[in-house]
Amino acid sequence: MVDAEGLPIRLALSQGQISDHAAAAGLVASLKRLRHLVADRGYDARALVEQVEAMGATAHIPTQRNRKVQRSVAANIYRQRNLVERYFCKLKHFRRCATRFDKLARNFLAVVALASTRLWLRFYESTT
Repeated sequence: MVDAEGLPIRLALSQGQISDHAAAAGLVASLKRLRHLVADRGYDARALVEQVEAMGATAHIPTQRNRKVQRSVAANIYRQRNLVERYFCKLKHFRRCATRFDKLARNFLAVVALASTRLWLRFYESTT
């Protein structure tokens, strides 16, 4: 999960064979304040949308094409989901993350956390 600047605020690993929205509920629940949640079609689950609305926020998640009732999503807000894609692209600049040298999930998550810390530091580095 990234913030409005594209910086990571929550990290979680899930099993490779399960859907992404299974881990999303835990990430959203760990937030104290939330105004908008922007995600792609893979996170379209009624439980997740209801959880976000219960927090007083708005879920900008388009519905999957096979649903009878389609939600509309504001295009200017939905474009912000690109921040997550750019975060993953930045992670791939760290060779150890891109090639996944670490076979244990805890070690891989630790490397991703270190790379994310470096991204935060790079964002706040002094330019003088």
